[in-house]
Amino acid sequence: MTEQRVRTEVDGDVWRVTLASPGTGNAVDPAMAAALRDALRTRPPGTRAVLLLAEGERFCVGGDVHGFAAADDPGAAVGRLAADWHEVVRALLESPVPVVAGVHGAVAGAGVGLLGAVDVVVCARSTRIRPAYGAIGFSPDGGTSWTLAHALGPARALELVLTNDTLDAGEAQACGLVAQVVADDDLRNSAAALAHTLAAGPVRAMVRARTLLRRAATRTLEEQLDDEARLIAESAADPEGREGVRAFVEKRRPDFRTAR
Repeated sequence: MTEQRVRTEVDGDVWRVTLASPGTGNAVDPAMAAALRDALRTRPPGTRAVLLLAEGERFCVGGDVHGFAAADDPGAAVGRLAADWHEVVRALLESPVPVVAGVHGAVAGAGVGLLGAVDVVVCARSTRIRPAYGAIGFSPDGGTSWTLAHALGPARALELVLTNDTLDAGEAQACGLVAQVVADDDLRNSAAALAHTLAAGPVRAMVRARTLLRRAATRTLEEQLDDEARLIAESAADPEGREGVRAFVEKRRPDFRTAR
């Protein structure tokens, strides 16, 4: 029987996606990459947020190094896996609903790249984040170089990658790599509560906000103003915006779930 790499379930408004290969530390191999990509692409239309979790003691240890060692042509095998994993990253970046990740234990290699691809990261206090590529003589993939450079700045990111150093949860929060740090026992409940809170909100406006904020770091203010004007107009015309304005005027809580 083939091991199930990813489990999915509908939890109210939330599409819960769980890495389910704890025996490997949820290592990234072709089956894991395909399963996670497919899980993200098959989100039920009625769900309004994605919650990414992992089974076992480690969130994701990065690539399947044993698989790399067994490959007849390591360059080709690793290149194919990187391309497959990048489809996972793109699926997260292009998600039409907000994405929350609850991370714990070890986050290494390609798993680090996921932190930059999701919208909000809730992190268990005992989590340790490590590039890990240098330990096996590899350069980063999975968006890890982008994620670390944007969170830490080029100098600290380069030091971290070259020395294969480790960030603890507090350091990761201080530099903006993760948004919240919670007690280990509270991780799943806290991440789920946040996902449900986002699911109850104006999810299309949230995705527009995501677009603006991700572009802001590489654009001038003048360039950003044009997109802000365009997207706020889209939001105002959207049923979400109409419901939000009506609710404000009527002094009631908006019901964004029915704003279709």
